This record gives sequence, C-alpha cells and structure tokens, in this order.
Amino acid sequence: MIVQWPCPGGDEFAVAIDRGRRFRLLIVPPLFAEMNRTRRWLNGTMRALDLRGIDSVMPDLPGTNESQQPFAAQSLHAWRTAMARAARHFDSTHVLALRGGALVFPNVLPGWVVDPVSGSTLLRQLLRARLIAAREAGRHEDSANLLELARSDGIELAGYDCSPALIAGLDSARPLDEGQREIRLGELGGAPLWLRAEPGDDPAQAERLATLIAAEIAA
Repeated sequence: MIVQWPCPGGDEFAVAIDRGRRFRLLIVPPLFAEMNRTRRWLNGTMRALDLRGIDSVMPDLPGTNESQQPFAAQSLHAWRTAMARAARHFDSTHVLALRGGALVFPNVLPGWVVDPVSGSTLLRQLLRARLIAAREAGRHEDSANLLELARSDGIELAGYDCSPALIAGLDSARPLDEGQREIRLGELGGAPLWLRAEPGDDPAQAERLATLIAAEIAA
C-alpha cells in the first residue's frame, strides 16, 4: 500500500504494510542508485515480514522516488530529520537500514544495519562513475578538481544534483549504528543487489532476511 506521511518540506510517500501489529519496522533504503537497485528486493522483504506477523514501512527520502521536493535541496541532515519524523509518525518499534541508509536512520530505535558504508565511500563511487562517463565521452576530468568544485558549488553525480551541503555531509559521515545488529552479506547468501548495474531481485535472499529479523525481533 502507498501512503502519505507528514515530512518537513511537504508530505512524502511510503510503501507500507500496516495491520496495527506489535512489531513495526521502519526500513531506510540505500542512497543514490543503490536505492533503485534494491527497491524490488526490499518490497519482497516487506511481504515476507508480513507473513511473519511484522508490519513494515519504507518511506521515500525527500527528493527521491515520488517526492515533490528537489534533490538539490537535500542534505544528510534533512534525510535524518525526515527518517526520525517517519519513525514517529508510523510508531516504528524497530529499524532496518541498508548500506548508505545507515548514515541517516534513527538510531534511537533497536534493529539492524545491512552492510553499512561510510559517506566517503559512497562519494568516491559517485565520482568514479562520473570519471568513467567523462572518459567514455572523450572528456578528461580530475577527481581532485571535481571534489573541490563539489564542495564549493555542488555537482551532478550519476544524475543527482548534489548540493555542497550534501557533499560535505557525505565526505565526513560514518554509519550511525548505536547497538543495532550489523548484518553482513554472508548471512543472507547470494550476490549484493546494490552493486549490480541494473535493478534486480533475489526472493530467497529476501526470505532469509525476513526470517532473521523475525527470529531476533522479540529477543
């Protein structure tokens, strides 16, 4: 079910399976292209959690998916504020953050982080993708010069209009986990969907993740 929720800057959308049950999981997706690559898989995880008696919600980060807010206006602080608001609105009892989602999730909630990554690692990946695209187009760009430009004026990376505030946040951000359980890919089996070139799915992996959460959520 697609629902709306009140977010700073305007209402946002979320995918939700909400039957008013005891355990209510907020899912914070990865950032940038990794969000698109894993969305179907996370939707499958939500359906698997539903079968195990767990409600879940995956809100849009402002500026992404169906959001009406401009991406260029976003920062890690804005996303953290939004996810904290979503957690309160949906009465979330636990949180699951994937990859760069661990940079912006509400860490006051117990829960899990899947393969958390630093902001600087994500930034390097984005810069590398831009350099490869420039080289294929016959242009020469330098990563150090690009980063300097990004810090002062913002920059377009992988189709995202990144503000100086977002770049600064990524440059220094570390995962926010404070006692949440870290899940590594080896526990789930299969390949990391977030590293594929195109969006994909792995229903068996989604089932394993849901089984793991269901086994541990009441512990």
